[in-house]
This record gives sequence, structure tokens and C-alpha cells, in this order.
Amino acid sequence: MSGLPERATASELGNTVEGYLLWQARIAEAEQRAQDFVQPMQWLTTSQRTEIECHYVADSLRRARRDLERLAARSLSLRAEYEHRYRQLQRRCLGLTLTVCAVLITVAALLSAL
Repeated sequence: MSGLPERATASELGNTVEGYLLWQARIAEAEQRAQDFVQPMQWLTTSQRTEIECHYVADSLRRARRDLERLAARSLSLRAEYEHRYRQLQRRCLGLTLTVCAVLITVAALLSAL
């Protein structure tokens, strides 16, 4: 069996693990920020503090998810734009190469006719 499918699978697995670890770091950061947010509010009861922390974390993760979705959409948009430009560049290069070859063949034919 060729190594290509295994590499693709390993790459996908690597991306999944990386994404999971980044999201877990985002959760930990949101939880820490929530705790820092309620810290100065000494008058809150434990249940109120926990509820505020939960809402803060949920809101932070919702915002993070929206940001990631927006970045992913922009990434796909840029990829499509770059692929389109790359295809245009390929066509231009091919056209230029064919033109240069045609000119060289014409010049060679003219020179051999002399």
C-alpha cells in the first residue's frame, strides 16, 4: 500500500488534534478570565459567582467560535481567489511560452531558407 493515504490521514489527524488542543486552551483561557472577572465581586454568593462564570465562559466561547468561523470563511475565500489567479498566471505563462516557441520556429525556418 502506498504511503500517500497514510500521510493524508496522519495530516488530518494532526489537524484534528491541533484544533482540539487549541480549543481546550481557549476554554481554559475563558475560564481563567471568568474567574478574574468575578474576583473583585466579593459580595456574590458561591452560586452567583459560579453562574456568572458559566455565562462569561459560554459568551467567550460563542464569540471565539464566531471568530473562527469568520476566519475559516475568509480563508476559503482567499484560497479560491488565489487559485483563480494562479490559473490565470498558468495560462499567461503557457501563452507566452507558445508564442516564444512559435517565434523561434519562424526565425529558424526563415534562417534555414536563406
